[in-house]
Amino acid sequence: MCGRFAASRGPEDLAEVFGIEKLEPEETWAPDYNVAPTKEVHVVLDRPLKDADDPRPVRQLRKLRWGLVPAWSKTPEGAARMINARAETVHEKPSYRRAFAARRCIVPADGYYEWVTGAAERELEVEGRRKRPRKQPYFVLPADGSVFAMAGLYEFWRDRTLPDDHPQAWWVTCSVVTTEAETSPLAVAPAEGPRSLADIHPRMPLMLTPDRWDAWLDPRRTDTDGLRALLAPPPAGLMRAYPVPTAVSNVRNNGPELLKELDGPEEGTLF
Repeated sequence: MCGRFAASRGPEDLAEVFGIEKLEPEETWAPDYNVAPTKEVHVVLDRPLKDADDPRPVRQLRKLRWGLVPAWSKTPEGAARMINARAETVHEKPSYRRAFAARRCIVPADGYYEWVTGAAERELEVEGRRKRPRKQPYFVLPADGSVFAMAGLYEFWRDRTLPDDHPQAWWVTCSVVTTEAETSPLAVAPAEGPRSLADIHPRMPLMLTPDRWDAWLDPRRTDTDGLRALLAPPPAGLMRAYPVPTAVSNVRNNGPELLKELDGPEEGTLF
């Protein structure tokens, strides 16, 4: 799954990577090394410009809230639980199928965090004992240092309790598509620890390689079968992973020190 990630690249850098035609005015921008659910995140999407005479889709960089609220939802409650959409069922689940057909985006990241539970703590969990498990966080990123382009969906939700001219009358929210984690060896593995992404967690964000960006973002593509073909996992051997400080486990911590590569786990794990 994807429940936390890092995003330090600025709007100008992302515009160059993705060929952005329109940037929203940024009053302030700061890198976020501990992106958590319900935060605002940058996403790349293709959509006609509002009130424009030209109906063609324009590639834009927008800020959306992470945690999808379906258009039919009566309230935004539960958005924090809808941060991920499974690639295997995204075309049929009521919460995601409309967005999958017409509102797809890319969520750029440096990489994502995932936690591994220590062997002793895992045994206690299995036995049903009340003990908070110790977990070692790992940072997963492209081995070549490129942008981690996570497949995403976005949706519009209207808050009917507010008047039309209220600045918060419309919510635009997003979700990250996940897939089964790779079982093949990591391109770069830590000195001790997991050998594959599946050793860390059974799920991972679906990374889109550049050859799929245009097709995934094009809102004129609505054929479900063709879109599902884009959900195939990327080629194996593109990722690396390494242990990072446990400070990332606290969402209040946010700085480049969270990405520091450790020589070994701070917490004992099952490896």
